[in-house]
Amino acid sequence: MSKSGSDLSRLQLPIEGMSCASCVSRIERQVSKLPGVSDLQVNLASESLQADLAAPSDLSAVVEAVETAGYHIPIEECRLPIQGMTCASCVQRLQRRLIKVTGVLSADVNLATESAHVRFPLGTVQSSQLLEAVEQAGFSVPDEPQSASPGRGLSAEQRKQQELRKDLIELFMAATLTLPLVLPMLTMPFGLHWMPPGWLQLVLCVPVQFYYGARFYRAGWAALKAATGNMDLLVAIGTSCAFALSLYNLLQNSTDEPELYFESAAMIITLVRLGKYLEARAKQQTSAAIRALKSLRPDQALVKRNDQWQLVAVEQISSGEQIMIKAGDVIPLDAKVLEGRSQVDESMITGESLPVYKQAEDLLTGGALNIDGRLLATVTATGEHSTLARMIRLVEHAQMAKAPIQRLVDRVSAVFVPVVILCAVVTLLSWLALGHSFADAL
Repeated sequence: MSKSGSDLSRLQLPIEGMSCASCVSRIERQVSKLPGVSDLQVNLASESLQADLAAPSDLSAVVEAVETAGYHIPIEECRLPIQGMTCASCVQRLQRRLIKVTGVLSADVNLATESAHVRFPLGTVQSSQLLEAVEQAGFSVPDEPQSASPGRGLSAEQRKQQELRKDLIELFMAATLTLPLVLPMLTMPFGLHWMPPGWLQLVLCVPVQFYYGARFYRAGWAALKAATGNMDLLVAIGTSCAFALSLYNLLQNSTDEPELYFESAAMIITLVRLGKYLEARAKQQTSAAIRALKSLRPDQALVKRNDQWQLVAVEQISSGEQIMIKAGDVIPLDAKVLEGRSQVDESMITGESLPVYKQAEDLLTGGALNIDGRLLATVTATGEHSTLARMIRLVEHAQMAKAPIQRLVDRVSAVFVPVVILCAVVTLLSWLALGHSFADAL
C-alpha cells in the first residue's frame, strides 16, 4: 500500500471464496457503491481486490461490503507490548496513530496490560509500519525477552519485578526528603509555625524535583514531540512553576521570610509517584491469571517413539502421538485415554472440586492432575488448539476489552490536558491584565 499524489491510499486485499467471473462482478458492484472508493479492480487469478481509498476509515466499509457480497477477507491480529504509557491520554494518542496506518481495521490499546491489539487484513500491514507508528506516538515496543536462565538475561516478569522494587525505593527516598517540608504544615494547627530555612528547603526539593521527578519530564517531553499532552506534562509544568517561583523569591530575598513553594512541588511529585507505584502493582496483578494458567502445563512429557518411552519437550509433541501419564503427573496435553484407569483432578480447569474417573475412550484435558493410576493416551490437540491455550486466549481478550466507563475516560482524557493548560494560561493572563504581579498571577 502507498500514498498517491492526491493523498489516496492504494489498498490491496486478499479475498477468499471467488470461483468465477460472476464473483468478480458481484464484489465490484458491492464495493463500487461505497463513497471514497476509486480505481477499483478485482482480480480472480490473484484472488485480490485493489482500490484507492480517500481515508483509512473507509477500509472497514470495504471489508463489510465484501463480506455482504458473500466472500471473506482473512483478518490478522497482532498484539504489541508497549513501553512508556502513563495515563489515559497516552492510550488515545497511540490509538490515533495506529488507526492512521493504512490497512489497519481497528486498534485497542490497554493501559492496564500495557499492550496494543491491532486487526488488519492478512498481509496488508508490515510489523515495521506498526513499530514506526508506536515510535511516532512517543512510545516503544520492547525486544523479545531472553531466557531467565543464569547468564542469559532476565525474563519480562523478572524485569517488571526489578522495576517495581526500584520504584518502591525511589518512592521511599522521595518521601523521606519531602517529609521535613510537609511536616511543619501539619503541625501548624497545633500552634507550631516553624519552617526549615529557605536554602534547606531548596536542598531537599532539588533531588525530588529533578531526579525522582525526572520521569515526568521525560514523558511530558515525549508527548510534546508527538504534538499532544498527557498527565505527566501537567505535573512537570505545575511543579516546575512552583519550584522556579520559589527559587526566584529565595534569590531575591526581599523579605526575611520569602514566599516559597518548595514543599508543594515536592509533595505533588511524591504523591503522584505513590499513585504510579500503586498503578504498577495493579498492572502486575492483572497478568497473574495468565501466568497461573500457563504454569499448569508441564514442560516435558513421556512419549512413545521407536518403541521406547522418551522424555520430550511438550512443544515437540504432535497430535496422534502416544503419551504416558504416571500417578501424580500433570496431564501435558489434551488427549484420549487408550489404557488405564485413574482419578483426575480437573478443578484448576473446570472448578469441579471432586476428582473425575477416567478410563479408555475418555478425554483428558491438559493441565489437569492425574491422581492415582497410570494412563496411556493419544494426543488430540497441541499448541494453540489445546483447551488450556484457548482459555489463555479468552483471558487475554477479556483483559484487552474495556468497560464502557473506561472508554468514556479515554475520550475525556483526549481533551482534558489541553483544556487544563488553556485554563491555566487564561488565568495567568487575566491576573496580569488586572494589574497583579507576575508572581501572584503564576
